[in-house]
Amino acid sequence: MLTRSLLAWELTGEATALAYINLIIAVPMIFASLIGGAVTDRVERRRLLVFGQSLIVANELFILSLLLFNKLEFWHMLCTAFIAGCAFPFIMPARMAITVNVVGPQRLQTALAFQAGALNFTRVVGPAMMGIVIAQTSFVNAYYFSTVLYGMATLFMFGIEPNYSEKILTERKPLFSDIGYGFQYIFENRAVLICLVFGLLPMFLAMPFQNILVVMAEETWQTGESGVGILMAAGGIGGVIGALWIARKGDNGGYLGIMLGSTFFFGIFLAVFTQTTNFYYALIPLLIANICASACQTVNSAAIQLLVDDNVRGRMSSFMLMSFGLTPVGVFPMALAADSIGAGNAILGASFILMVTVALFYFTSKTLRNLDSALEAKREIGKTS
Repeated sequence: MLTRSLLAWELTGEATALAYINLIIAVPMIFASLIGGAVTDRVERRRLLVFGQSLIVANELFILSLLLFNKLEFWHMLCTAFIAGCAFPFIMPARMAITVNVVGPQRLQTALAFQAGALNFTRVVGPAMMGIVIAQTSFVNAYYFSTVLYGMATLFMFGIEPNYSEKILTERKPLFSDIGYGFQYIFENRAVLICLVFGLLPMFLAMPFQNILVVMAEETWQTGESGVGILMAAGGIGGVIGALWIARKGDNGGYLGIMLGSTFFFGIFLAVFTQTTNFYYALIPLLIANICASACQTVNSAAIQLLVDDNVRGRMSSFMLMSFGLTPVGVFPMALAADSIGAGNAILGASFILMVTVALFYFTSKTLRNLDSALEAKREIGKTS
């Protein structure tokens, strides 16, 4: 993500370029996720995951070849971003479904916390390493390294046993019928719907700030590529801490309080971050904001996976993926605001909107307030089955 953002910024010098590169990923993620989720519930999931990750490897190799021959243009990045956006809707639902089946419902939240910790650890190591590689050598070496990592991730998938949905061998309907049933399932299970919508709030309103850090680092602190790497690394450390906190807590209930509190405080500390003029002091609220963001995302994901049945798990995971697809969509208005009023003010406004929305959501949704009791009932069913 850092390498792509820096490369787009270098090619164009415009904050809106960061929005376009993320928007072109978001559009296929939003629409193809409906197909990806239904396919996940119909086929062997590990094979689907390997195919999708292999497509990403080919995508990275294409960018690398253009860099080597000095032929890369911004429209090339848009095309490859579109292909990546088409692959992720098949990768992520399959990965989530496999994870749930491997660990079981009683250890799900802890498992997702460790998974989030691993992902956030890459946010620490990746930006720091890539910032140094790009600053000291070139984007070519950064893409060499990225391609190797994607290839290794694909090979590791062969260590996973083949994985099928519980009803894949007994039920077979037309693909679009399966997609339609996914929508029907959501609207018939209001707790699932509420958790999905609540999970959209930080992803759409505030998380796009990560893509604007390139601009803020330049406007507010004039720190360049190394500053962006430090900011993203600090965010990654916060994400690791947040994930470890949830993992240490274990699967002991109390989902609602953590989900609401961490989302609200994410907005508070993100606002504090934008108003801190000293670069190194700003790392503290950024760290805490990412602790909160990691916690709310992990608990929200665990709540949804506990609520749904395995035969629709891929489709429900695809709806969760749509929230990630909305993050790049949210970059577009934030980038426009950054060009108009500055990156810091744009992120500040998004933080206040998030806090107000969380409060309104809680006071107007009885289903959300009763979430813990619904989850406990599902956990008891899981124990007996």
